[in-house]
Amino acid sequence: MNTFKITTDDTLRETVRHGSGGFPFAYYPEDIWQFDFHRIDWHWHHELEFLVVTEGTARCLVDTDTLELPKGSGIFINSGILHRFEAGSSTLIPNIVFSPVLLAPEKSLVYEKYIQPVIDSSVTYQIFRPQTEWQNQILQSLTQIFTLQESEQKNELHTMQLLFQIWNTLFGRLDLTSDFAETRRLNHQQARLQAMMQFIHDHYMEELTLEEIAGAASVSKSSALHIFNSYIHIPPVAYLIQYRLTQAAWQIQTTGKSISSIAEENGFTTAGYFCRKFRQHYHMSPNEYRTNTFKGKPVI
Repeated sequence: MNTFKITTDDTLRETVRHGSGGFPFAYYPEDIWQFDFHRIDWHWHHELEFLVVTEGTARCLVDTDTLELPKGSGIFINSGILHRFEAGSSTLIPNIVFSPVLLAPEKSLVYEKYIQPVIDSSVTYQIFRPQTEWQNQILQSLTQIFTLQESEQKNELHTMQLLFQIWNTLFGRLDLTSDFAETRRLNHQQARLQAMMQFIHDHYMEELTLEEIAGAASVSKSSALHIFNSYIHIPPVAYLIQYRLTQAAWQIQTTGKSISSIAEENGFTTAGYFCRKFRQHYHMSPNEYRTNTFKGKPVI
């Protein structure tokens, strides 16, 4: 089975181009389980995203919330919002990602009246559940869009018609009475989180302290703890160890290097400490992980 990995820049913005200049819209019939370590890791994009869970249960970490999305439910994620998806088994999440200008050109009446207010609002996401009539209407329209993309002859006009129906319904239901000061504050905190996370990604092989991580975003140690706990629900040093473990696990999967070499290359002071942390996180030893990988067994 092929394994997929999401790619981001130094701000955690997703780097893949969604669609084309003439039609900035992309459809992805994804299975979270097929991504490395069974998660679509932290990322954000300027595009709008709509997703439906058609099999399994998706765990979505978005903004400062952690959400369980069971089969049949869906979610809208607003432009510029940091998010991550996880799964404990095969979880199908067909989704569409498209630029807001697909609906209307910037500075047009439609854009300024119906699109910009949503992007500028404090709304970070909206869950869709089939038990609620208006949300079920959106879920059905999304299913129709997915079916169109999977057909041999894609119909962009019909796709646009359905997108307008979805947006019209969503716009009429969202609470757009934004607290702009609060929105700016959250965006500023998210930028600081991204700076600290990227610092960890760049220097995880080195000895790092909480003070150094906080310094990457010019905040105090207590502020760094608060920002990490608010957004991704673990302290900075715990995230550092978790990131080291994922990088080490990738090397165990893809190289023949010794466990002690991998431990040292990924910032662990001793192989024994690395093995203890690895077992705590993956519920097996590094050698067992390597053996299960080569046997083609799923590794959680």
